[in-house]
Amino acid sequence: MTKNLVLDPSHAEAPTRDHQHYPSSLPEAKETKLHPTNAGGENASLYFVGTATTILEWEGVRIMTDPNFLHAGDHVHLGPGVTGTRQTNPALGLHELPRIDAVLLSHYHADHFDEKVEASLRRSLPIITTPHAKDHLTSKGEDESFSQVYDLDFFQSMYVDIRKSGTTHEASSKRVPAVKVTGMPGKHVPQGMLSKANDLLGAVPPTNGWMLELGYKEGDGSSTDSFKNGYRIYISGDTLLVDELKEIPERYKGQNIDLMLIHLGGTTIPSPKLPLLMVTMDAKQGIELVRLINPDLTIPIHYDDYDVFLSPLDDFKKEMERAGLSQKVVYLDRKDQYKFAVQQGR
Repeated sequence: MTKNLVLDPSHAEAPTRDHQHYPSSLPEAKETKLHPTNAGGENASLYFVGTATTILEWEGVRIMTDPNFLHAGDHVHLGPGVTGTRQTNPALGLHELPRIDAVLLSHYHADHFDEKVEASLRRSLPIITTPHAKDHLTSKGEDESFSQVYDLDFFQSMYVDIRKSGTTHEASSKRVPAVKVTGMPGKHVPQGMLSKANDLLGAVPPTNGWMLELGYKEGDGSSTDSFKNGYRIYISGDTLLVDELKEIPERYKGQNIDLMLIHLGGTTIPSPKLPLLMVTMDAKQGIELVRLINPDLTIPIHYDDYDVFLSPLDDFKKEMERAGLSQKVVYLDRKDQYKFAVQQGR
């Protein structure tokens, strides 16, 4: 049975538990970017906060990915004996957030869901995540557990329906905006002895990527068969270039992937000075993923915010230039936004 979440953006709720008054919108973007060759009709946006944290706005809802709002100098625990230090500041503070309707959490790791975020977010905030993360988020006791956590394994899907209070029956009976969320494969640790050791030790948590399909359901929205995609976003999550990713273009053969958010950085543990293990893609793996997925456009994120990153963004830029793909990438700095057009259905 397909899981279903209904969001009503007209029922505004504070993003954090101690928020009484909060902004009605995100801070004005430092720079707004459009598709290099296919701009026009933009009705959705992606705001880059920093590391893997973005905020997607469409049809009145805001969906936030991997919330991390630590500042330069703050530390995170990344595994037994491994810490990372933040090098940058986010585009806004945690308590400067406007209304957030749902969170996509790729995995339960402190650089993607830091302690301050975990302590502060309202407990009724819907979170879509991995089975591993759900176990942690829902087992904190009556007052501390999150109450709306949905878990998706690889290639499992759910729908997020957007229904605004006050919408007339006639209007709502024509089409309902919805986001189809599907878990995508991801692996921090490559197959082999290291993977088996990690399974035993639980040093690095299981991770997901995501496929987001923004579109509309016909009628009252009760039938998933009527869903028509209008824009498709693949989020790699923290993964290496593992064989499991090859299944993605097979499953989506003939279906355009409009945008890929790729997690880069070449994260190394315990540190770049002692790079024993790389757990996220570097530039060379990143360009291979671009070739594999073949999205219409790529936006790199998760590339310079912590001192555990070994592969700078400039390396990826050079790889894209060598491959002749400079017109198929947009680079966002923190507080930049990318605007794009979601079609009525295709």
